[in-house]
Amino acid sequence: MSKEMQELQKQWHSMMQTIHSNSNVVAFMNSRVGQYLDDHPFVALSLLVFIAVSAIPVAFFLIFVVATAVVACMGVIVMEGVVISVGGIALLCVLCGLGILSLAVSGVLSICYIALSALVNYWHTPNSLVKKQAANGSSLLPSSPPVSDPSNKNMKGE
Repeated sequence: MSKEMQELQKQWHSMMQTIHSNSNVVAFMNSRVGQYLDDHPFVALSLLVFIAVSAIPVAFFLIFVVATAVVACMGVIVMEGVVISVGGIALLCVLCGLGILSLAVSGVLSICYIALSALVNYWHTPNSLVKKQAANGSSLLPSSPPVSDPSNKNMKGE
């Protein structure tokens, strides 16, 4: 199992090196937008999900616009304006809904990532570290300071 994981890790590392060495990626990551998205991964994930889910409605809208433009060339100019306006409003509504959906999906994906990384870190804690800490009397979790009892106050004034 560990050899398969090492092989997968090598393939992943190779793919990431290929992406990061691309001149277009380097130029984008050096721009202000690239730096902002690098500093704000939730925004980057939300933007990626939004672009992915909005590609199909935008493509349908563009096909719709071309089709109505062809019909307009045949003499239905007034109808084109009305239909494209209604289509534009419908596209705006769909994109707003997809924006909200992409934020929700990004939130769920972020929570899953945090939970899975915590589980992986918990599962892959070396046994020698656990035994060493158990022998020293410490635990994996940091201990909290003792809480003072408010009812046990010294009454020096009496």
